[in-house]
Amino acid sequence: MQRRYVTVDVFTNRAFGGNPLAVVLDAGGLTTAQMQAIATEFNYSETTFVLPPRDQQHDAHVRIFTPVRELPFAGHPNVGTAFVLATLAREPKQRLLFEEQAGLVPVDVFREQGRVVGAELTAPQALTRASELSAVDVAACISLSAGDVRLDRHAAQVVGVGTPFVVAELRSRDAVRRARPDAAAFGRMLPRDGAFAVYFYTCDVPAAEAPCDLQARMFFPGASGLIEDPATGSATVAAAALLADIDPRRDGELKLTIGQGVDMGRPSLLLTRARKEGGGILSAHVGGSCVQMMEGTFGLKGEA
Repeated sequence: MQRRYVTVDVFTNRAFGGNPLAVVLDAGGLTTAQMQAIATEFNYSETTFVLPPRDQQHDAHVRIFTPVRELPFAGHPNVGTAFVLATLAREPKQRLLFEEQAGLVPVDVFREQGRVVGAELTAPQALTRASELSAVDVAACISLSAGDVRLDRHAAQVVGVGTPFVVAELRSRDAVRRARPDAAAFGRMLPRDGAFAVYFYTCDVPAAEAPCDLQARMFFPGASGLIEDPATGSATVAAAALLADIDPRRDGELKLTIGQGVDMGRPSLLLTRARKEGGGILSAHVGGSCVQMMEGTFGLKGEA
């Protein structure tokens, strides 16, 4: 059996930017082990597998794999998969509903002049705030000094809206640029409360990097050791929800444009927002543009 796949660059409007994603269509009949092996073969930060929905009122059951594990939810895989499905559809829907381990994920499709150009997801779970880490511990994971970590606005903490991450603020753009993952420190500190990765950002953004409000990076364990992700929608939307949560306003919407991947040569732009009502987070969203890159088919040995 020949199975179709499409690759896209997500959170960018140009080829070879953003975060690459492989979307495997016609994934019915694949075992979990086969999906994991295929994701390892692609070796992108994530690969998605599109399956028929369990509930016919939904659009697809989507499974998400890194090269080493399955994820309950992730950002750029949802945005990229929605972009691919909407691009292929004869009559694209405005909103797609994906069944995932973390719950039901709504994804709204972006169009410009009738053409599908991107998408925005709504996080499937409420904001959770779990373990706090010291400045020393976070700094060790990213090869910086404790003085580079800013704690006056919020603690360095495990947060999530579907997938947990350690989220920390740094004092300067220079500190973000200098950061490097430290395997020994990662091994001591993580995983913690389900978090395997460290997402860190700064509000100290130079004018040359406009329109970004924040610049961020994310380090995580991959098949070949600790690596960096060019654009992490699930961590970005969690960080936006956290920043909205600590905002003194009880109602309203916090909108942020966040840059990522700049320091690894794959610039990405993530558009995020979080809505508050009565002092609590009502919903959190992240979206951006996509560019289709490659498409093809593959067959697995032994399949008819």
